[in-house]
Amino acid sequence: MPKMKTHRGAAKRFSRTGSGKLKRSHAYTSHLFANKSEKVKRHLNKPALVSKGDQKRIKQLVTYL
Repeated sequence: MPKMKTHRGAAKRFSRTGSGKLKRSHAYTSHLFANKSEKVKRHLNKPALVSKGDQKRIKQLVTYL
């Protein structure tokens, strides 16, 4: 049986925390900042955790991450 390959698109979007959870970045951060408040922009900068429902699906894509 050959090795499983990591999904490279997913590997660039997710990383693991120290405890093994999956970390992701927020959407809506590439343009149109003039009509977003400073608070929204500041919160979008910080990473978030992957929701429980998506975790199993993404773990399969990034097995070796």
